Amino acid sequence: MIIEDILGNVDIGNRQTDLLQVEWYETTRRIQRRKTAGGREIALRLQKQGQRLQQGDVVYMDDATAVVVDILPCDAIVVTPASMTEMGAICYEIGNKHLPIFIQDDEVLIPMEEPLFRWLEAGGYKPAKAIRRLTNMLRSNVAPHDHGGSGSSLFQKIMKLGK
Repeated sequence: MIIEDILGNVDIGNRQTDLLQVEWYETTRRIQRRKTAGGREIALRLQKQGQRLQQGDVVYMDDATAVVVDILPCDAIVVTPASMTEMGAICYEIGNKHLPIFIQDDEVLIPMEEPLFRWLEAGGYKPAKAIRRLTNMLRSNVAPHDHGGSGSSLFQKIMKLGK
């Protein structure tokens, strides 16, 4: 079965649910072949640019069954910033490493990477290791930027706001 559009997070009524289980990093893939938990062959060929699968999205529905996206939990780094300044600094530094950031329930979540975990610990941010369902990836449109010391970086602007 070829799926070209996501129906969205819609009411499935009393239909049987067949889970399409995906890893967090597979949610942005426009083309992929998967099997549902019930054994259905699914070919995703999403047409819209920037479209991504979300937890609970319905990708197929007939009178009896709904195929629903289920993002699998994974190892993650959890940071609960103490202030907006700390939130900005953490997100800026993680983004500067071109890593995905998830913001969920006032926490910053990052897929587990031991070097990043140690870096956050050394910075005094008190990261924790946990198993989480990474569902709310921060959308970004990153323009080319300078990693040099120009003196007017976003980090420096954020730090000025905190004073």
